[in-house]
This record gives sequence, C-alpha cells and structure tokens, in this order.
Amino acid sequence: MKTILLVEDDAILSRNISDALQEEQLQVEFAYDGNIAEKLLRKTDFDCVILDVNLPGKNGYEICRHFRSYNTQTPVIMLTAFDELEDKVQGYDCGADDYLTKPFYMRELLLRIQSLLKRSETNQSKSPSENLLLADDVVIHQATKKVTRQGVEISLTPREFQILVKLISCKGELVSKQDLVREIWGNIVDANTNTIEVYINFLRGKIDKPFGKQSIKTKIGYGYYFDSE
Repeated sequence: MKTILLVEDDAILSRNISDALQEEQLQVEFAYDGNIAEKLLRKTDFDCVILDVNLPGKNGYEICRHFRSYNTQTPVIMLTAFDELEDKVQGYDCGADDYLTKPFYMRELLLRIQSLLKRSETNQSKSPSENLLLADDVVIHQATKKVTRQGVEISLTPREFQILVKLISCKGELVSKQDLVREIWGNIVDANTNTIEVYINFLRGKIDKPFGKQSIKTKIGYGYYFDSE
C-alpha cells in the first residue's frame, strides 16, 4: 500500500483529504506544522508528499527546499491559497512536482497523485541503460536525477529536469510549448505557455550560460529544441 504524508494545518481539510485518499486504498500519515513534517520526512520513506504552503513553524517552501537537498525522487504536491504565477514558480523552484490552488476538487487532487505515483514507478522500473540520456556534453542519469555538463554537476528542480529530459529525448526535434505543458503538467493541470517560457529561461541559465553554450534553442512560433551539434 502506498503511503502519503499529508502536511496541512487545517484540521477539517486534512480530514477530508485523508478520507478521500483512504477510499483510494492509500495510507496517510499527518503533520500539522513544518517542524514535525521535517522530522517525519527525515525518518520515514513516503511515496508522495502533500504539502501546504502556509504552516506553523516552517512554511512549505522551506520544507520542500530542504527535502530536495537529500531526496530528489519522492513526488511533492504543494497546496496554497495563492494563484499568482510568481507563487507557482516559487513552489516549483523549491522542488515541487505539482501545485494545486485552494479551493480545489478532491477528484483533481487524486488524479494528480495517481499520475505522480505512476510516473515514479515507471522511472524506478527502467534499466540502467534506459535511465541514461546523452546529448553533446550533457549527461542525464534519470534514476538519480543527476545532470552533468562537462563533468560538472548541475542542480535542477524537478520541473526543470523533466523539461530537459523531454527536449533531449526528442533528439533535436521541435517540441511545442503546448506539448511541454501536456508532458510536464498533463491535461488536468492549469498551466500555460508563459510558465514554460519561465522554465526555459531557468534552464538556459543553468545548462547553457555557465558553459558558454546555446543548446536550448527557440524556433519562434513553433517551440523549442536541444541542439547537440
């Protein structure tokens, strides 16, 4: 049985989410403040984390950033009352895999959790050769989420990592903004092409600029591609 850590200080919402998860045969553990959440994340392996942004003790951004310093694979969904693009970018930049704005439909939360759990299982089942991607002097270890260029390790957020994997997997072919939205967020997620532009700029700042490269290219009106030549 999959185990979910639910970090939410609203007791009623926490109970409603827990009931919905248990109906889907998912086991739930609770934390009502940031400090307790960090202790649980250190001592227990979870299959997915649902993390509210506004918490007593430490906020969700702080918890997620610290969690990603030693765990890059467990999916994290952030819950927040804010719907601004800057807030979403901050959540993704801290290492969140998904972002849901309150109020939300419980069915949508369940769909996102199932999608992340399935993706996590798929990544774990791949063979070592399937987990290795190469393009120019970029090496991606999909199992460990490790990325290097010219032998230098590059720290990417989960979203940045997914976009880079998509671009490199297409071997120089164009990938539209809409395809990136569907690939990374799925059809059920309210993401737009402006969000993709933000992440492409993040990626260029980490993958290209420090190495004097221009590998991630734009074809205006069509999309993006990774030029390995």
